[in-house]
Amino acid sequence: MIKHGSLRSRLFILILTPLVLLAVILGYWRFTVAQKTAQELFDDSLLAAGLAIARDVAVSDGDALLPSTRNIIREASGGEVFYHVTGPGGIYVTGYAYPPRTAKPEGQDPYKPTFFEAIYRDEPVRVLSMTERVTQANLVGDATVTVWQLIADRNAFARELSIRAVMLMGILLATLAIAVWFGVARGLRPLVDLQDAIDLRSPDDLSEIKRPVPAEVQGVVKTLNRLFGQVEYSINAHQVFISEAAHQLRNPAAAVQSMAEALQDAKTDHDKDQRIAELVLAAKNSATVAEQLLSLERLRHPTQQDQMEDIDFRAVVEQACAEMGVHILEQGIEFDVEMPGHPITISGDAVFLSEAIKNLLDNALKHGGETMDRISVALRCDENEVTLNVADNGAGLSPDQSTAAFGRFSQLKQSTGSGLGLSIVAAVMQRHGGQVSIDQTERGASLTLVLPSNRSTSRPA
Repeated sequence: MIKHGSLRSRLFILILTPLVLLAVILGYWRFTVAQKTAQELFDDSLLAAGLAIARDVAVSDGDALLPSTRNIIREASGGEVFYHVTGPGGIYVTGYAYPPRTAKPEGQDPYKPTFFEAIYRDEPVRVLSMTERVTQANLVGDATVTVWQLIADRNAFARELSIRAVMLMGILLATLAIAVWFGVARGLRPLVDLQDAIDLRSPDDLSEIKRPVPAEVQGVVKTLNRLFGQVEYSINAHQVFISEAAHQLRNPAAAVQSMAEALQDAKTDHDKDQRIAELVLAAKNSATVAEQLLSLERLRHPTQQDQMEDIDFRAVVEQACAEMGVHILEQGIEFDVEMPGHPITISGDAVFLSEAIKNLLDNALKHGGETMDRISVALRCDENEVTLNVADNGAGLSPDQSTAAFGRFSQLKQSTGSGLGLSIVAAVMQRHGGQVSIDQTERGASLTLVLPSNRSTSRPA
């Protein structure tokens, strides 16, 4: 079967191949039928020739056949016919000498015509031997007429019949091939029209295809329309993302520029040190926003390096808490971490999960407020799921604020954050088949991550 090439060629071959095979089978069958037909026709002609010779010899009282009789026999038999006639007692009457002979089977009627094959003058022949009771004057006895013909003449006749049949089937196949070739082209015309219509579209035209198509192509058109919709949605999302990213990057860049200009205008060393500290902070905020934007883009379009694999989630949480714990403790905030004593294996991306955990802790630091003095992390695991809770006793966050909290570039209150931290957490959970939620709590904020558990590797050692 053709794996490449045009659909027209594939259909042409698929339709014509079984027809050619059928023609070969029919041709072989027709050849065998022609052989059998030729055998029957020539045997009948031999019998007719034998009868005609017997009557002609009887009428002529044993003389040779009349020329007219010989011509009629030759024309009726399709070739030269040889004959030999003997009278009662085996006396030679007329015909060719030394005819082919064979012994008749025992028990067979001696007056029944017998057909057999033999060799005459080094050539295979078909022979008819027939015996009749005759009366000549006062003499009564058996007369035997032997008639034979070259098998080559029979084969030529059968071959001619076969060639005619093959030529007829060849003409039919050629006619059918032409009809199939142009018929397939006619049937595929709607696909060509559809291709031409798509080619005429501009790169910005992602609207649905509304052209009428055959039922067999409707599934392809529906898939294309769905793909166009997804591409259009992706392009619009990219445009919105780029627009929002440009807006968000403008503020940190402007802040860095402003701090740099203020540093040039500083009069004293104290003012310079203060401006340098502010410049470093603004540069860090700008870098953070850029890194978070890159993280969002990687989550939307994972690369081959961002593959899921079995990881120890407990080690990921421990490392993220260790990195963020330094900043938390520097600000005089109590930091509690509660984890089980055994590994917790899940399928995931350690880099993304670590970033999500650090974003949760960073969100608590930036939005907890001045009254916050405690942040806690609790990791738990059962047979069905793994949960990670990050809670604080700060300004507070309620479940009804989830839409705004997990939206990109959105902030509930004015702060130094970029508004991307929790949206990255939500994207990471979506990629890992988990979820993030804001818990109802009397004081502060409590956020919980839920991830699928790997039962075979998440048990205590």
